[in-house]
Amino acid sequence: MTATPPPYPRTPPAPAATDRRRWWSLVALAGGLSMIVLDGTIVGVALPAIIADLHLDLTDAQWINSMYAVVFAALLLTSGRLGDRLGRRRLFLTGVTLFALASVAAGLAGTATALIAGRALQGVGGAMVLPATLSTVNATFRGPERATAFGIWGAVMAGMAAVGPLLGGWLTTQVTWRWIFFVNVPVAVLVVSLGVWAVVETREPDRRPGADVDGLLTSAIGFGLVVFGLIEGSSAGWWRPTRAFSVGPWTWSADAPLSIAASALIAGSVFVMLFIVWERHRAGNGRSALLDVGLFRIAPFAWGNVTAMAVAVGEFALVFVLPLVLVNAMGLSIMQAGVVLSGMAAGAFLAGASARHVAARLGAPQVVLWGLALEVSGTAGCAVLVAASASPWWVGAALVWYGVGLGLASAQLTSTVLADVPARLSGAASATQSTVRQVGAALGSALAGAMLAARVDEAVSQRLSAIPQLPDSVAAALVKGTGDSGGGMISALRAQGVHGRLGDVGPQVVSALSEGFAQAGAAAIWVACACLALGLVGAVQVVRASRRTAC
Repeated sequence: MTATPPPYPRTPPAPAATDRRRWWSLVALAGGLSMIVLDGTIVGVALPAIIADLHLDLTDAQWINSMYAVVFAALLLTSGRLGDRLGRRRLFLTGVTLFALASVAAGLAGTATALIAGRALQGVGGAMVLPATLSTVNATFRGPERATAFGIWGAVMAGMAAVGPLLGGWLTTQVTWRWIFFVNVPVAVLVVSLGVWAVVETREPDRRPGADVDGLLTSAIGFGLVVFGLIEGSSAGWWRPTRAFSVGPWTWSADAPLSIAASALIAGSVFVMLFIVWERHRAGNGRSALLDVGLFRIAPFAWGNVTAMAVAVGEFALVFVLPLVLVNAMGLSIMQAGVVLSGMAAGAFLAGASARHVAARLGAPQVVLWGLALEVSGTAGCAVLVAASASPWWVGAALVWYGVGLGLASAQLTSTVLADVPARLSGAASATQSTVRQVGAALGSALAGAMLAARVDEAVSQRLSAIPQLPDSVAAALVKGTGDSGGGMISALRAQGVHGRLGDVGPQVVSALSEGFAQAGAAAIWVACACLALGLVGAVQVVRASRRTAC
């Protein structure tokens, strides 16, 4: 069979490096990666405590969960290019330092605005770190060592994302939720100290003329507006405004023909399309481009990015919804919820450690395919099992199954996507893949929050209507309070028992609210399952594309 030549020449194997410090550099890079990946999921399990402490509504909670990923996604492509030009080691160490400072600011926050701002600054630091780690691994290791290094990188990526809820639950319960941010400081000190000694500076400067400022602006505006629209749609209205929206002295009127969310989604989509057209134009003229669209002519890279985005959407949708359901609907403590969610970590670490050996027999694309199949079935199991009266341990068992799939897929997806990318484009390619993952993470939280908010009103209202002694005005207030608080009101009413303002009917109301909120949570988890199923379709295409490339 005659193979079609790839649009870029394959990177020839380089002689193995003799400096043993390269493995210590991998430790430093993995430490920095662990810190920023952990922060993407550690917040979810602490959200109920943060909501109660800072008196947040559901939209604030979504922004706290999503702002990190929004800023992360908006700046990743730029950071990948900066690392190529200025030096990846320099960008890595700067990013870790900035991330630690932002973590201190987030931990000290006393308002929703301050915490969201701290999360945004963390996103800037994280955007510097992630592409620098991946492109440094790609540039430092060759031959069989590269496969090992990528396997470790992927296992850390999957495992730390899964262990975040357990650590978050433990810190929130034993100390305070603020320590989910403060814990980054000592880790950052160790990473920077080791990185200064062990990580070797690498760069692949782009000799094409010009700085792609327009690409930076259109991508940042486009991705930011799309995620903003998804987050605000449930509270501001998906098409027609349901309320006025204000930022400082500026107000979007409730009488406007379109809601702020719909307008943001439309404008964001236009900016994303402009970004793609602009990048093709610059590349065609031989000028420096933020996104090398030619990379998408490499079929495994193109389909692998579709899969990576779908996996990220599903993972972060699940991680956003499950802690709220476990704590508020099922009545677990935050620590107990962290233990249940640690099933993901157990499965991911177990599978991630063995994924390389499985890939040696089946091939990395096949491992990704089987991993996605396990993720889809595990998420479906969670959606079926989630209920106010269900055993949380059955949910934990489904999460172990999901975690095994996550570990298999994530550990091998990166190496599969970058397998045919030449080293000179490794920074751009790794930044592109990382951007896709982070856009998916932001979309995951936004989609899950939107579905949760959309379903809460109907599910809770239906169950409260079965309590005849509850006045309609009180029922309406309970429905609104449950949605606005992300279910936090349920925990407060549960603690009051019959001694609250609802009196003897209090436990019956709590039962109705819990069942309704769990039903809404299950609907949001089905959204995560559907996204993972889309990723499974992408994984099938990755396998086919890899076979054609190998022929």
